[in-house]
Amino acid sequence: MKLYFYTGPQCSLCDLADVELAKTSMYSSLEIEKINIRTDAELYHLYGARIPVLKRADNQSEIGWPFDSSTLEAFLQ
Repeated sequence: MKLYFYTGPQCSLCDLADVELAKTSMYSSLEIEKINIRTDAELYHLYGARIPVLKRADNQSEIGWPFDSSTLEAFLQ
């Protein structure tokens, strides 16, 4: 499964989200594309106050911080 990980430079919450993501049982099978929202004005407008955000490529559903590994497990099903 492909995920878009909307993040920004020096984002401590993004680091925490990365740790929670690594705890999921599906982690090894995920294709994760990290996207710096500061490189695109539209992305910055959409996600600037919400990062970190994970978005599934298959169904476009999103989960924003705060989340834990069990919430992520449900999101990835």
